[in-house]
Amino acid sequence: MFDYQTTTVILVTFLIAGTVKGTIGLGLPTTSLVLLTLSINLPSAIALLLVPSLITNIWQAFTGSHGLEIIKRFWLFFLVSTLCVWPGAIILSVINIKYSSGLLGLLLMLYASFSLGKKRYSINSNTEKYFGVGSGIINGVVTGMTGSFIFPGVLFLNSLGLQKEKLFQAMGIFFTLSTISLAFALNQVDLLNLKQATWSSISTIPAIAGMLLGNQLRKKISEKLFQTIFLITIFIIGSYLFSKLFMG
Repeated sequence: MFDYQTTTVILVTFLIAGTVKGTIGLGLPTTSLVLLTLSINLPSAIALLLVPSLITNIWQAFTGSHGLEIIKRFWLFFLVSTLCVWPGAIILSVINIKYSSGLLGLLLMLYASFSLGKKRYSINSNTEKYFGVGSGIINGVVTGMTGSFIFPGVLFLNSLGLQKEKLFQAMGIFFTLSTISLAFALNQVDLLNLKQATWSSISTIPAIAGMLLGNQLRKKISEKLFQTIFLITIFIIGSYLFSKLFMG
C-alpha cells in the first residue's frame, strides 16, 4: 500500500483532475499526470490514471450518434495509434525516467501553446490519410512513453473541421482505444501491477466526485477563463518537468 502522504496526493489529484474535466470537458489524464509526476515517478503515474481515464473516455465515446461514421473515416488513424503504443511502452521500460518525464514536459508546453494561441490548422481530404498515419505513429509512441494522448493526435482531429459533437465523440473513441492499448502494453513490460490497478480503480471515486463538482462550477464561472488558467498552469508545470532534463 502507499503511505499516507502518497495516498492523499493520489486522491486529491484525481479530485482536482475530475473537477477540471467537469468544468471544461477535458484534461483529466493531463491534469493527473502533471500533478502525480510532481510526487511519484512517471510510470506509476501513468498506471494510476488508467481506470479513471478509461471510464470517462468510454462515456465520451458513446456520447453522440456518429460512432460508426467516425470509425469508418478514422479506422486507420485509430489502428496505427493504438498499435504504436506498444513500442512506446517498451522504450519507457528501458529509458531513464528523466528523459520520458522531460518529453512529457515538452508535450505539455506544446499543447498549452497551441491551445492558447487559438491558431487554426486545416487538412484537406486529399492528405487526411497521410497526416492520420503520421500523427497516429507519433501519438502512439508518445502515449506509450509518457501516458499523454494529446499530441499530435488531438491537433490532427482538430484540423479536420469536424462539427463539435463529432469531434467530441471522435476524441472519446481515440482516447478509449489508446487507454486500453496502454493498459495492455504497460502490463506486458511489467509497469502495471495489481496494487497500481487497485489504486487506479479507487481513484475513480474522487474523479467522479470532481466531475460533479466541476459541472456545478461551470455554471458559476467563465469556462473560457477557467480553461485559460488551466492551460497556463499546464505550461508552467510542463516547463518545470522539461527543465529537469538539464539539472544535475
